Amino acid sequence: MESSLMSQILPERVRWITADLELLPADEWKSYEIIDGELFVTRSPHLQHQNTGGNIYAELRAWSNLSQLGKALLLPGIIFSEADNVIPDVVWISTDRLTQLMDEAGHLTGAPELVIEVLSPGTTNERRDREAKLKLYSSQGVEEYWIVNWQLQQVEVYRRENTMLKRVATYFAQDVLTSPLLPGFQCLVQNFF
Repeated sequence: MESSLMSQILPERVRWITADLELLPADEWKSYEIIDGELFVTRSPHLQHQNTGGNIYAELRAWSNLSQLGKALLLPGIIFSEADNVIPDVVWISTDRLTQLMDEAGHLTGAPELVIEVLSPGTTNERRDREAKLKLYSSQGVEEYWIVNWQLQQVEVYRRENTMLKRVATYFAQDVLTSPLLPGFQCLVQNFF
């Protein structure tokens, strides 16, 4: 009886919080994210990953400068809660929301309208962006989420339907990407790569 009771007891999982990140060594080649209390450590991404993020940022920044509706941000820190702290590749946030959500340290404390993640190779990296971050961004109120694959030169677009982000389109290099969040924005997908 004792052994069956012992086999039902699961080990307690370590839950990381934002304050714990201060205890980790500062390293310009690594970034730390926490999703649902789980720590993710990633290395500086492939040069093409960085180039893709930069190109997306440049396209959104140019449109934002013309429209004056908001700002594109490259690698912003988003602290949703003590147990959810992420650094997406690019976000777009309206001017009103930016004013409400930026803390004194320059981090966002809530969901921007658009979040963009550029996939890094590897099953663990892909699962984090396609599963853990998709769930996090859905639960936090992100309105649109782009998962960008620089290797396949494609963009998967997820939009909020009721309470969930659902995939609504996959754009390929020769397609023109538009978004109801970004009136008048249009970009040939191959410009991202």
